Amino acid sequence: MSAERTADIRPDFAIIAQWIRPNSRVLDLGCGDGALLRHLGDRKQVTGYGLELDDKYIPQCLANGINVIQTDLDQGLAEFDDRSFDFVILSLTLQATHFPARLLEEMLRVGSQGIVTFPNFGHWRARVQLGLFGHMPVNPALPHHWYDTTNIHLCTLRDFENLCHLRNIDILERRAVDHAHQTGLGLRVIPNLLGEIALYRFTRKVA
Repeated sequence: MSAERTADIRPDFAIIAQWIRPNSRVLDLGCGDGALLRHLGDRKQVTGYGLELDDKYIPQCLANGINVIQTDLDQGLAEFDDRSFDFVILSLTLQATHFPARLLEEMLRVGSQGIVTFPNFGHWRARVQLGLFGHMPVNPALPHHWYDTTNIHLCTLRDFENLCHLRNIDILERRAVDHAHQTGLGLRVIPNLLGEIALYRFTRKVA
């Protein structure tokens, strides 16, 4: 992979790539222009598919050499058989789906492991804006106003982990980062307060 293409990759994609085994089969939900799958193909020789609803991204996926299917994630993943993939990725999209709990279940039906990233509504800046100033947060991780955002199910790290517990999902790895996707001691000690973006790798808990 060229240095230029490595530098161009989103920081969260670089973190996700650390969790992906070489030669894996990957399903990328809400894949956008296919940049993550292209990166994983270049670096980890993965194969798989991208799912995307927005018309404008489909030609870009094809130009990037990505096998893309245009579909609505809220309709589920019925077109895929159980355990079709090693990893199913949902990057900065969970909060924009109508049925996030159901989608997590579907991710672990078709894949052995899931990877999810989302903006943390429990970050201190969001708490201050809502608690002291009385308005919905606007910050680098949540850049849109309440009236023009696609986010409909915002949550905190604690909310997500509680949902995983209720749905018998085992969290394998967690990373809390700032809006530049950097981490540090504080983010490891009190991630729900200091983390702006949360990244999780998880699987079905063995009974």
